[in-house]
Amino acid sequence: MSEIENFHAHVYYDPPEHAEALKFCETAGKTFGVKVGRMHDNPVGPHPRGSCQLTIEQDKLAEVLPWLVLNRGKFTIFTHAQTGNALKDHTQHVIWLGPSETLKLDQFR
Repeated sequence: MSEIENFHAHVYYDPPEHAEALKFCETAGKTFGVKVGRMHDNPVGPHPRGSCQLTIEQDKLAEVLPWLVLNRGKFTIFTHAQTGNALKDHTQHVIWLGPSETLKLDQFR
């Protein structure tokens, strides 16, 4: 098994939900000290919708994940490990909170 550097939790949202998603992500950042990335109102990289990335250190996952589960509301959150193998990280090392969505994986093949 590869070493896990950290985890990314991508909070998916549609443009009309920008303000609500921003508030959710900022709350996660302030509550747990996780890094909050840029808000992308349109799909970027492999992601099918707008998203904001939360970077969660390994030692915080057990604390942050239950909060995401209980507070995500209508947002789907795609969480994956960062091991250095992008294809596996986006297909096998994953946790979906809410309905899973189809990722654009060609860039990893």
